[in-house]
Amino acid sequence: MRDKYIQTAESVTEGHPDKLCDTIADAVLDACLYHDPHARVACEVMATAGKIIVAGEITAKKLPDIPAIVCQTVREAGYHSSYEVEVITHEQSSDIAGAVSNQYTLGAGDQGIVYGYACNETALYLPMPVVLANRLTLLLTNARRTGTIRGLGPDGKAQVSVEYEGGVPKRISAVVISCQHDVLKDLDQLRREVIRSVITPAMRDLYPDERTEILINPSGRFVHGGFEADTGLTGRKLMVDTYGGIAPHGGGALSGKDATKVDRSGAYMARYVAKNIVAAGLADRCTVSLAYAIGRAEPVAVDINTHWTGKCSDKVLEQVIRAGFDLTPSGMIETLKLNDPIYAQFCNYGHFTHQDAPWEQTDCAAGLADACGLEKKCG
Repeated sequence: MRDKYIQTAESVTEGHPDKLCDTIADAVLDACLYHDPHARVACEVMATAGKIIVAGEITAKKLPDIPAIVCQTVREAGYHSSYEVEVITHEQSSDIAGAVSNQYTLGAGDQGIVYGYACNETALYLPMPVVLANRLTLLLTNARRTGTIRGLGPDGKAQVSVEYEGGVPKRISAVVISCQHDVLKDLDQLRREVIRSVITPAMRDLYPDERTEILINPSGRFVHGGFEADTGLTGRKLMVDTYGGIAPHGGGALSGKDATKVDRSGAYMARYVAKNIVAAGLADRCTVSLAYAIGRAEPVAVDINTHWTGKCSDKVLEQVIRAGFDLTPSGMIETLKLNDPIYAQFCNYGHFTHQDAPWEQTDCAAGLADACGLEKKCG
């Protein structure tokens, strides 16, 4: 391991155009699952000035009022413009449906590789830059909603660079925040308010020092935001949703997909397994990778990598995980209750920062420690 290095992660507010498309897609999914827990949904959203397009494959007992869902979600994000909403959906391919829901078991909805990651450097079992970046954007949104900072718009993003020494976060190297604002908002006042109401409380675990570079709206004015300034698209914030690029990513998006799509359910399960391994004190860091084939229930590959921090061998951990966790689509859905309409609430500020999410629980940590012959140390 290098003695000194910098890791960086970013986050976006729920008013960011790409993330708002993710939220719309998950709100549509939730509405389908509310009436039909076994609905098959692959919802994609694209939006630009004046128009929002919702497309994809939906097979459900009841098709929800998608335009109404779109309008409500956009308003809740803080926008009040009028949009033309176009819905283009059809049922899931019969070929895929037959492969997934055969008479014997529930197969994976597609091939894919997914990764889960956890580390013990923060209480959320996530890398420090990921935690801080998501905290910044959440506080930015809260400052807008509460009026703590007047004149803020819904669109915004943050980026945090953390300097490590010997694998331990030591200092904040840089903080970058860009936030939409009213046309009459004084930029110097905005920067002072963001430092006071967003950066200071967000950085309570590792505060900036005199050498930290703090950049607030480095491009200057940011009056035009959201769909009026930039095209939004589902699945374009994969690193924000997961581990900030610090851990591997299989490339599949999360939002808008029901749990037969292992891009989503597998990623949640891999995170659940990795977090429980670290919470059990079996490793300081852990990456879990799962690979699936369409129509097949069991993963074609399972790999555990504790990055030389494991208290037992990775091979032993792999055997324990295979024996203790059902990694089939039906098993993951049952374990994490993924047929419930829960997705939109966990869509923003990272899918792995919400402690009440089913995949964030550490209820298997004690059992894993016992299985590996170690006393449970944390979690």
